Amino acid sequence: MKTSAVFYHAGCPVCVEAEHQVAEALDPTRYDVEIVHLGEQKGRIEAAEAAGVKSVPAIVIGGAPFHINFGAPMSALKG
Repeated sequence: MKTSAVFYHAGCPVCVEAEHQVAEALDPTRYDVEIVHLGEQKGRIEAAEAAGVKSVPAIVIGGAPFHINFGAPMSALKG
């Protein structure tokens, strides 16, 4: 059974580079990775916050949030 991994970002250069690194690093036989661009999918912000995401880029693996770098706070994506 694969572990769920959701990568949240806002499309900034830091986020895009982190997305590429995540895509290369996570073994697709072990992880079911979903990429969510919160700048384009604002309807997913609430779910990201509920999962513990405080800033982007961040990845939630198996329900645990991991903040990769401070690119933008979640509040900046709501405006």
